[in-house]
Amino acid sequence: MPTAGSRPSPRKYSVDRGLDGRASKIAPPTLAAIACAIFVATELLTTLIGLTTRASAQEPLRPYTVVGDAIPAPLTGTKGDANRGRAIVANRTVGLCLLCHSGPFPDQKFQGTLAPDLNGAGARWSEGQLRLRIVDASRFNPATIMPPYYRVDGLERVAPAFRGKPVLTAEQIEDVIAYLVTLRD
Repeated sequence: MPTAGSRPSPRKYSVDRGLDGRASKIAPPTLAAIACAIFVATELLTTLIGLTTRASAQEPLRPYTVVGDAIPAPLTGTKGDANRGRAIVANRTVGLCLLCHSGPFPDQKFQGTLAPDLNGAGARWSEGQLRLRIVDASRFNPATIMPPYYRVDGLERVAPAFRGKPVLTAEQIEDVIAYLVTLRD
């Protein structure tokens, strides 16, 4: 019992009634639990945004011309933004590049080893060659494991929600190319 002039200590637990009507103590959430909940919510939101971006890519495919092993002209008529391109490449729910490729992303763990390292991509390939590799790498290598990011016909095992939709929009592809050409080392 508190003495005169003293304050009771704050309650460490709240009392809750279970289904059986008995009181049970529920510990307040820890800082780690709150951080975990925020992380999970952020990952879920990021995934949903990524799916929405893909699912909303419903504009018709823009025409392009393949010349040799390249698509020389931008799909959009203008060059993309390298900062947005880096974000797409590093985002595991939009570009999905790091599932197979590795590159200059020290903040990203578990980068792929199935495909060429993205370091030096801008020195190895021209802008047009990069564009064709992203749009549809099977045009120059039928045995490639790289998915076509801007083709919708002749594909197998595509989820119903994504049928008839490219993985990336023309603008996103140009942003990725704008970033990849900066990787010269």
